[in-house]
Amino acid sequence: MADETSWISHYDDDTRKETQDIDSLSELGEEVDKDGTVISLDIMTDDLLDRILAYLPVESIFRASSVSKKWFSIVTSESFSWNPSNSPPQKPWYFMFTSSDEPTGCAYDPNLRKWYCIELPFIGTSNWIISSSYGLVCFMDSSRVLYMCNPITKRCKKLQEPYGLRFSDYGALAMSVDKESHSYILAIVKSKQVPENFSQWDISIHVYKSEEETWATPLTEVLIGWRGGEESVICNGVLYFLVYFTGGVPSESRHTLVAYNISPRASQASLRRSFISVPCSLTCGRLMNMKEKLVMVGGIGKHDRPDIIKGIGIWVLHDRKWEEIVRMPHKYFQGFGEFDEVFASSGKDDLIYIQSYGSPALLTFDMKVKQWKWSQKCPVTKRFPLQLFSGFCFEPRLKIAP
Repeated sequence: MADETSWISHYDDDTRKETQDIDSLSELGEEVDKDGTVISLDIMTDDLLDRILAYLPVESIFRASSVSKKWFSIVTSESFSWNPSNSPPQKPWYFMFTSSDEPTGCAYDPNLRKWYCIELPFIGTSNWIISSSYGLVCFMDSSRVLYMCNPITKRCKKLQEPYGLRFSDYGALAMSVDKESHSYILAIVKSKQVPENFSQWDISIHVYKSEEETWATPLTEVLIGWRGGEESVICNGVLYFLVYFTGGVPSESRHTLVAYNISPRASQASLRRSFISVPCSLTCGRLMNMKEKLVMVGGIGKHDRPDIIKGIGIWVLHDRKWEEIVRMPHKYFQGFGEFDEVFASSGKDDLIYIQSYGSPALLTFDMKVKQWKWSQKCPVTKRFPLQLFSGFCFEPRLKIAP
């Protein structure tokens, strides 16, 4: 359909109304009888209010938490008996923020196609490296300070950092949450240039287990001609991360994938032997765990100018071979306007988000039904020409804490 082609034309009058009403939350706490008298739900006992709120879907509970201190206390308490079986299957949300140091942004709910304002009060910088899994989000800022957070309940925890992390040139962050125990594993890939040798890079992998609250460094290795970056993910106990060509022996691509088994019982060959070629020349690659399958969204470079993007593809890894799922139709690629060679993309379950750094345009791709769709217009606006936008997706969950 023509109105689905351009993100700008998709911003209609109904979207404007939703944007204007985004912070209108007070009506949730009131009922009006036939005589026009306002009846406050706060006259109910906490137990009764708890039982009523438990039947709301997660997006309504998120809004309800802003009605009053009493409601916030109920829905964020450990005893709150929320029943997710009363709600339709929840798709992952996408949190969009700007390059400013203000810890605010907006979260997109694809079920209702609405945006919600969210504040992350513990963040003091815009330079975040982010990973999420099963309702938790881990943030690592430019000074390598780590925070674990549930963006819905606002519960957060500062984590101990591994020794020497702040002295790295590049750092990639990945996490995986156990759905039964809610324990989690963090993995950080640290990359630091060897002094006085521009072709060699110290690569080290640091693993944190929440049950033990300890870090381990299972691998330290020097790579020649390749450095780490900021892109990594954990799938089925394997840490995948991208490395970038820095010179030396000529390479067919500027990127390659490394697979490292973080299981304590696994035997691991050298990183160089764990290289997996990318499917084509890429301008950038974004890794994501989609139902324990590794999926990569990549910018496809021109044949004669590999640093110039000509399109976007989506691939899934089977063993050590890539299967192409889809390429973005050109009409959607054009719908972003000017598209840089690097961009933001993340996904969970069956839903992938793709965003240009230069604007708040947001495109989704449903892996299950193979459908492209623009989001509703984000209320985060561009205030000056060079302002940048970024984001990440997460699963909105109430019953999980750092």
